[in-house]
Amino acid sequence: VMEGGLAVCALSLMLVLFRPEMNKHKPWIETSYHGVITENTHVVLLDPPLVALDKDAPVPYAGEICAFNIHGLEAPFEAVVLNGTSGEGQLRARGLVDCELQKEYTFIIQAHDCGSGPGGTEGKKSHKAVVHIQVNDVNEFAPVFREARYRAAVTEGKIYDSILQVEATDQDCSPQYSQICNYQITTADSPFAIDRNGNIRNTEKLSYERQQQYEIQVTAWDCGQKRALVSAPVRIDVKPVCKPGWQGWNKRVDYEPGTGSKQLFPKMHLETCGGPLSSVRTTVELQTSHIGKGCDRETYSEKSLQKLCGASSGSTDLLPAPGATTNWTASLVTDSGRDSDLIFRFDGRQAAKVPDWLVPQNLTDQFTIATWMKHGPSPGLRAEKETLLCNSDKTEMNRHHYSLYVHNCRLVFLLRRDFTQVDTFRPAEYHWKLEQICDKEWHYYVINVEFPVVTLYVDGVTYDPYLVTDDWPIHPSQIDVQLTVGACWVIPSGEVAKPRFTQYFRGSLSGLTIRPGKIESQKVISCLQACKEGLDINSLESLDKNIKFHFNPAQSILVMEGEDLENINAAVVKVSYINSRQFPTPGIRRVHISTTVQCFGEDTCLSIPDIDAVVMVLQPSEPRITIAGVEQLRRPAVDLSGSSGLDLFQDLHIASTVTRTDSAARYAGGTCDGSSNAEIIHNLDYCDILVLGEELRPEAESLQLDRSSLLGMHLDATNSTSGMSIYGVDSMSNYEHVIRQVRYHHWLPATLTQRRFRLTCSELNGRYTSNEFKLEVSLSGAEPISRYMQMVHRPSSLQHSLYPGHSSGVPSAATVVIVMCIAALVVVVVLGIYRIHLTHQQEAKLVETTKEADVAWDDSALSITVNPMENLTQPQASEEEEASEEDEEEDEEEDDDEEEDEDDITSAESDDSEEEVDVQLPRIHQPSKRGNNLDKATISY
Repeated sequence: VMEGGLAVCALSLMLVLFRPEMNKHKPWIETSYHGVITENTHVVLLDPPLVALDKDAPVPYAGEICAFNIHGLEAPFEAVVLNGTSGEGQLRARGLVDCELQKEYTFIIQAHDCGSGPGGTEGKKSHKAVVHIQVNDVNEFAPVFREARYRAAVTEGKIYDSILQVEATDQDCSPQYSQICNYQITTADSPFAIDRNGNIRNTEKLSYERQQQYEIQVTAWDCGQKRALVSAPVRIDVKPVCKPGWQGWNKRVDYEPGTGSKQLFPKMHLETCGGPLSSVRTTVELQTSHIGKGCDRETYSEKSLQKLCGASSGSTDLLPAPGATTNWTASLVTDSGRDSDLIFRFDGRQAAKVPDWLVPQNLTDQFTIATWMKHGPSPGLRAEKETLLCNSDKTEMNRHHYSLYVHNCRLVFLLRRDFTQVDTFRPAEYHWKLEQICDKEWHYYVINVEFPVVTLYVDGVTYDPYLVTDDWPIHPSQIDVQLTVGACWVIPSGEVAKPRFTQYFRGSLSGLTIRPGKIESQKVISCLQACKEGLDINSLESLDKNIKFHFNPAQSILVMEGEDLENINAAVVKVSYINSRQFPTPGIRRVHISTTVQCFGEDTCLSIPDIDAVVMVLQPSEPRITIAGVEQLRRPAVDLSGSSGLDLFQDLHIASTVTRTDSAARYAGGTCDGSSNAEIIHNLDYCDILVLGEELRPEAESLQLDRSSLLGMHLDATNSTSGMSIYGVDSMSNYEHVIRQVRYHHWLPATLTQRRFRLTCSELNGRYTSNEFKLEVSLSGAEPISRYMQMVHRPSSLQHSLYPGHSSGVPSAATVVIVMCIAALVVVVVLGIYRIHLTHQQEAKLVETTKEADVAWDDSALSITVNPMENLTQPQASEEEEASEEDEEEDEEEDDDEEEDEDDITSAESDDSEEEVDVQLPRIHQPSKRGNNLDKATISY
């Protein structure tokens, strides 16, 4: 047994020491694999199948496959061994695979055997094989349209091959499921069809009158027959047959005063029906000839405008408003419906003689004549002269010294120099031929004379005469001259004939002035005739540089030209209306647009109809000008006769308000209906201080204003016995300042009873006027006895019972008591001191009388202060006459103003006397003739 055991051990040792190598071969796999996996699954189908072979089989471990390893950039797959002996394996996805994220994968795979033992030691690896895997798509997405809505426009009466194309997309990764195979219109009974490419066409001719708009729904299917979840709405507008012209504009545009610039056509565009264009020229014209003098200008008086524009002083207004001192224009026909513009209309039968005192006598080599004129063609083939202004001999001879007239639509200025000034053949007639003279429109004409040069300005533009004729100077004579407007004063030949007017003017004139000694600058002329309304371009800097544009001087015509239609449309949208007046003239302004379109190689290819619109300037909020201040001045005589005089309007205040009716006014302290009063700032053009009653007496009184107070302002003033006028366009605060400097002087104040004045102010030459502020000036006079009485105590119950509603001053019932006490005191003074002791007896009797009355008066309530230095020996008759005169004066004052009371008695007034005598007054009660409002008596000592 022992020998057998040793033999087995020896054999085992020999097998260990001398056995051959067990894992001789590497596993073998294919060199490449192609696999397919459906998205959202795990198993990959490989071709060929994943199988590893090992020649060491069936040796345990060495002939078995233990693993497949994948080498790649994070490939989302793993390989597992299904059977180690057969070497079969499987490729799986570690997670869900999405075809939309990645359609293909490529990586390396190797097979590993189990080595020589359970630990896998000495294992061998196969060669590397390439694996390509394709992800199969699943139809998980539905088609989606690229646009949420589609819109197109067609012209009526046409059949279109394609109106528009809709397009849907599918997010699936494969062509089978990502391609759109079909479109369909789901709206029933629509005259449209759609093909597989999404092109929509109409199946019949459309009519704009029958239906202007169609709404249809379109859906789509992919090639996997999956339908779109949301259909696409398609809107098709039917347009009438294309007619070239402007579209998208409103016939009326409302303009709110004070809003600055407003676009006229914010949505307008030019329709050319698709024709190729080379250039577009558009003219926008603002027609304002029916407004004022050709457009909305400042309607201040001629003097105020000249002051505002900085014109030279010294001009003479030859056509002022008719008045007491300007009555020579009263017979002329005026047009009062032009927003306060003073316009005179001449029909060939009216003329006016300018008074000699107004005619400038110092015309030199330099002077200016200016006027507004509206004139049309003269009737007849050989029209006679139409004279605007003529200076001719008043009697005897028939010489014209200077004149301005129209002849056959030519403006002629005649200037004959005196022989003493020049003795040679010199220029005498200057002729201008202009279209403006007979176009029936308003124009501003200024003739600047710098002899021998004469320059004409029309609407601020300079024109030289086309013809100048010479003549001899006029010989000196003692004959008076006559200056006329609207015709010329002539002396007909013959002994019987009388001087008469001839060469009548037919047209309208306004603001005819003549200024000797100075000529106006072009800047002043432009200011005097400037329009305050016109056309404008919003955001001029954003206008395309290829757009050419220009305005006329009045900015009433705008011409725009460009080659690109879009740029022209963008430019026309910027055209706006602007009115810089704070209170513009309300009403319509017509806007006319004409357009010319040129095509390549042709002069005109399209005819664009003109369009007419209106700008409605709304009524501005009417300002309410209010003048407030002290309405009564009672001053001693020394204040009126002093060197400085009496300041009449020291506490004057001028304000202006407008009524707002917007909804915001409810939150701004307005009424419940949304209206409120808002204070505004604007200019004034004159303020008149008128003397009421008799005119001022120059030898005794006058109104005065220091000229230095007008420095630095656009103001001037005139003064007369009827009052003072301050005029010029300036702010309300400046008017306040100047009016406060007006003083009233009276060198004989003893003759003054009272003087009343009325102050009114105006804006826009009387278009808006203030209230009539009245001021009364009177002397304070001698102090009445009642001023030296002081109420020491007044029972409150008596005060309320006698004077309900009075919050200050002496009650009228107490006044009655005081008057009676004064009367008693006068009797006491006249009779003498010896009757003073009778006062107590009278008091006792009066107490009984008072008990019968409704009101009781305490005898300790009053204290009377009497100046003992006064003369107490005046006759009683004289006192009664004075009292009677004072009663009459008081009656007159009551007639003027029944509500005005005498000055109240205050304790401060009792301090005027240096010595006081207290006298106890008896209690007196006497009913008044006017109820509780009783008069006070004034007694002089």
